[in-house]
Amino acid sequence: MDKQRTIAVLGSHSALDVCRGAKDEGFKTLVICQKGREKTYQKYYASKDGLGCVDEVLLLNNFRDILKPQIQKELIKRNVIFIPHRSFEVYINDYNAIEKKFKVPMFGNRFLLKYEERGIKPNQYDLLDSEKIRYPKQFNSPKDIDRLCIIKVLEKERGFERAFFLVNSYKEYIAKSRQRIDKGEIAENNLKNGIIEEFIVGVQVNFNFFYSPINERLELIGTDTRRQTNHEGLSKLSPEYQQEFHDIGGRIKYEEAGHISVSILESLLEDAFAIGERFMKATKRMKVPVIGPFGLQTMIIPGPPKKEIIVFDVSPRMPGSPGIFSTPYSGYLYGENLSMGKRVAMEIKLALQKGELDKILT
Repeated sequence: MDKQRTIAVLGSHSALDVCRGAKDEGFKTLVICQKGREKTYQKYYASKDGLGCVDEVLLLNNFRDILKPQIQKELIKRNVIFIPHRSFEVYINDYNAIEKKFKVPMFGNRFLLKYEERGIKPNQYDLLDSEKIRYPKQFNSPKDIDRLCIIKVLEKERGFERAFFLVNSYKEYIAKSRQRIDKGEIAENNLKNGIIEEFIVGVQVNFNFFYSPINERLELIGTDTRRQTNHEGLSKLSPEYQQEFHDIGGRIKYEEAGHISVSILESLLEDAFAIGERFMKATKRMKVPVIGPFGLQTMIIPGPPKKEIIVFDVSPRMPGSPGIFSTPYSGYLYGENLSMGKRVAMEIKLALQKGELDKILT
């Protein structure tokens, strides 16, 4: 490798996954933290006595301070390669700044990140449409609702998190929307920009892919599914107690609390890879070719004639599910199971060895 590179990441989401993988491949690691949120990285997982994976912590008053010229200058001086994840997008909350003002070399395609957002154009639906990848039916007006739908609206207080609720008619949409507005859960202007989406009944599986520009190969690193706060607990209650929860005004919260690894039928792998390849083709057509990790969140539904994979969300960056390494799919290829953090570090190392950093950095 050329002069020692440092792998840097914002202190949230999948930072430990990134750092462990980077350390395994011989890189220095740096976690950029907001004050008050550093203990995980500075104390519990600090590199010491041959343990841990975080070599250094850079403390900022606010995550957005990473955009300050003096902070960027320091990162560039340290020969940093920055790994973006969802929290980076959320806390910066400015894709123009990510694309044009953040000068630190970034692994992956920084111009693809904004396609994750539904409220801007072009977005993930345009990518899926361009390759005719099936996703749940969208309704432009609540008056058109003719089946069970899930409403996805940004929360009023936490503008980066979405609130969800189910409706099966326009009348129910009006009633439930008004309840949530009155309780301060959502704002009326956010409701107008919300997504009305057919609710798909199936099994949720997230396919976490990695595309290597160096090897020109698509790899499935692992599969997982979400665990979501009280939704998880409610599913374990008998029907009468579920009803009691609703009768006293309880609200289902689809807030993410973690992930669990899952495996899928081997007969579904070919279909999953086909969708991954079509997604890659879509990003090339839109001139934002995918580099490195991306996730397709899907529902698997029954036939006839056979099971089908429907994509309901796209994550064009590091997944937030480090446990995917415990699924066997990367092991089938490499002979050992890989975390996404290690797979990213392997690609950077290979690019350095071949003098092809320009293929993986933007």
